[in-house]
Amino acid sequence: MKRSLREIAEAVGARLIGEASVEVSAVASIASASRDDLVFVEDEKHLAAALQSEAGAVVVGDFAASMSCDRPLLVSDHPKLAFARAARLLRKEWALDGVRQEGTVHATAVIDSSVVLGPGVVVDERAVVGERAQIGENTRIGAGCAIGAGVKIGHQCEIYPNVTMYPGTTLGDRVIVHAGAVLGSDGFGYVREGKTGHYEKFPQVGRLVIEDDVEIGANATIDRGALDETRIRRGTKIDNLVHVGHNCQIGEDVIIAAQTGLSGSIVIENSVVLGGQVGIGEHARIEEGVMLGGQGGVLPNKVLRGKGVAFWGTPARPLREYLKQLATLARLAKK
Repeated sequence: MKRSLREIAEAVGARLIGEASVEVSAVASIASASRDDLVFVEDEKHLAAALQSEAGAVVVGDFAASMSCDRPLLVSDHPKLAFARAARLLRKEWALDGVRQEGTVHATAVIDSSVVLGPGVVVDERAVVGERAQIGENTRIGAGCAIGAGVKIGHQCEIYPNVTMYPGTTLGDRVIVHAGAVLGSDGFGYVREGKTGHYEKFPQVGRLVIEDDVEIGANATIDRGALDETRIRRGTKIDNLVHVGHNCQIGEDVIIAAQTGLSGSIVIENSVVLGGQVGIGEHARIEEGVMLGGQGGVLPNKVLRGKGVAFWGTPARPLREYLKQLATLARLAKK
């Protein structure tokens, strides 16, 4: 479905220069754009290439606000963000069009009679939805998914193929879960018997709550709470192959890159950024706004604090301190 530039500009808060009635239907890179596509430019040095492309319109920064050209411009002080919002608008219009509004359940899907499906829900082939589950309007359940008993999924969620949700898991609205993710599985909790050294499983009877606008990458695993809950708060983005242990509390707008592993009972406060292959020990706390670089390690029960402060290394320490230590080691090695 095409949208006019006037509609897009109003939706993303951009100032439109040029013909408002021009319509686009998708977003693209400068190299691959067609006349139905929208592209963006963050740096003025790339503007000429964008204007020479086939794109129907260009999202630009304030540096282009006073120029005149033969291509409509959407001027924003944050063009990449405006472009992302435009992409979401175009994708939303496509996703809610036609079959998504009608809702379909594939003939091979297995849906318990007690399941509540909202309007426009799509359940693809071989998916299984357990008793008392609730799925909100315009949500898609991909092929081969296993949705356990009592699972609650909000509206406009996208659950890609072969996702498994254990019983009692709750998802908010507009959650995206990529293929192969496992949500709500038992935490890794055992009690060691002193005489024999044998391990006995500690109860894993809590739940997993994922709030609105969270995205979870392919083959990520998130454990439910042992006795209480694991919670992923609004707007957090989790990359592929991330593991989140039981009882973790993840704040809002947190970024967790691929292959990161979180032990149990960790608190990650709002707006934290964790690089790839980070490892964090149990009961640690990462306070608001901390940035932890790739392969950084945090020991159990430790606290990292300092909004906007970058940490690196194992054990993690402020980046400036870490680099000084590396330089000192390099000098010692030369001696």
